[in-house]
Amino acid sequence: MADGRFAGVKYLAFDIFGTVMDLTGSLTGPVGDFLAAQGSKMSGEAFYADWRDRQRIEQYQDNLLMLGHSGYLETCRRAFVYCLRKHKVRYTDEAVREFMEAYKGLRPFDDAIQGLRALGQRYKLVALSNGEQWYLEELLHNNVPITFDAIISVDQVDAFKPSPGIYRKAVQRLGCEPGEIMMVAAHSFDILGAQACGFRAAYVDRYGLPTEVSEYQPDIIVDDFVELASKLMK
Repeated sequence: MADGRFAGVKYLAFDIFGTVMDLTGSLTGPVGDFLAAQGSKMSGEAFYADWRDRQRIEQYQDNLLMLGHSGYLETCRRAFVYCLRKHKVRYTDEAVREFMEAYKGLRPFDDAIQGLRALGQRYKLVALSNGEQWYLEELLHNNVPITFDAIISVDQVDAFKPSPGIYRKAVQRLGCEPGEIMMVAAHSFDILGAQACGFRAAYVDRYGLPTEVSEYQPDIIVDDFVELASKLMK
């Protein structure tokens, strides 16, 4: 049965990178190929994990320094170069530029497509993402066979999540109340940011990580989008 607690929810706002799109599955192979081409014996899995953590630091620094919004792909590139230096992997700027083309090939999680199709029968689907507007539109059009009702980028507020501006921008763009939006994310910081701005929230526990140590806790925790659809719909 549908959960009556969420009767007022009209919009599902989805984080894209790591929630809809499978970054680990899409990028670990290209990372391993890059390292091998540079003569490194480090595994793609180990490097990717370190790189992913560094991306978050780059984005937080970008917010805090307030020297201008660098953009998602640029912070990913900076984090990649930082980790190459950290692990003493030789590289050229051209090789890094070529590697970054892998972001055009990001694939969605299998359960994401099935779940989005089901959820779209009841809710408006919104992409609410750290990605650049042009990149999100291109990526979702080419790689995700689902039409989102709105695509909202942090470009519109010049700050990465969980800066409150992007959640407030979503409310403004959609013309609704905060509680009519449910944030769907596999990252606890995104859940925290959304709930602090009055959203409902569903935590997709893709990585076996705990929620934040905070009074703001997700309304629902699921393993994947199929389970989310079963919880929110009859």
